[in-house]
Amino acid sequence: MSDLHDPLLRWYDAHARELPWRGPQASPWSVMVSEFMLQQTPVSRVLPVHESWLERWPSPADLAVESSGEAVRAWGRLGYPRRALRLHAAAAMIVAEHGGEVPSSYDDLLALPGVGDYTAAAIATFGFGRRHVVLDTNVRRVLARMVQGAELPAPAVTRAEREVAAELLPLDEPTAATWSIALMELGALVCTAARPRCAACPVAGRCTWRTSGYPAYDGPPRKAQSWAGTDRQCRGRLLAVLRDDDGPVHRSRLDAVWSEETQRVRCLAGLVDDGLVVAAGPDTYALP
Repeated sequence: MSDLHDPLLRWYDAHARELPWRGPQASPWSVMVSEFMLQQTPVSRVLPVHESWLERWPSPADLAVESSGEAVRAWGRLGYPRRALRLHAAAAMIVAEHGGEVPSSYDDLLALPGVGDYTAAAIATFGFGRRHVVLDTNVRRVLARMVQGAELPAPAVTRAEREVAAELLPLDEPTAATWSIALMELGALVCTAARPRCAACPVAGRCTWRTSGYPAYDGPPRKAQSWAGTDRQCRGRLLAVLRDDDGPVHRSRLDAVWSEETQRVRCLAGLVDDGLVVAAGPDTYALP
């Protein structure tokens, strides 16, 4: 499979997007912030928030001294705001246990709040040039098509997937890091989920899915994400009111943005339970 490396790496050299969390100028903290923000969120939405975040908090220590509520406020409309709380908690742990510097080892990263296997591997790889298997949605799709001949990967990472990714990982650490991000970029720009551009793919001639005649996905049904009328939308509306105000907000202002009372009460209670909102008085709420 080593004949895949050169064409894909050459393609990446020519087509890689210029992103602020890539390249020698990017700090490990910038990479870490990007990895938290990019979870289930497209690059186009992350770019302005990442830029403003790094301007305000250029190091973990700068974030750690702020309240967690300010992290939630700065998160804006990226969605899944618990990521902001976890990033704030991770920054505090980095200050307390790592002298304010993002750790470089996978195990130390994995111990941080909000950091799982993928995020730990990604930060170690893209922030420090280490050699790790990095399996995000794009990488998994590229490998499923290129090696296993499947249109889409299984819903959850399998042992076989991890073994394939490990076998393909170049031995040289810097090359391995570039290979991982090149796979990710190919999945984002060319080998997309709905409309892959096979004519632009540097490894199309080595793609098992293509040479097999593009067999359709036949695995377990894949859940489609909904939005309108969901608890996620309700929670987002409530949080937006609190983000846009510097102080406590009366319950009546929250009532005004979501008419369905049972759902609104449930979602507000959930936000409090998650630590994203605090009760500031009998009928007022604020960010923590």
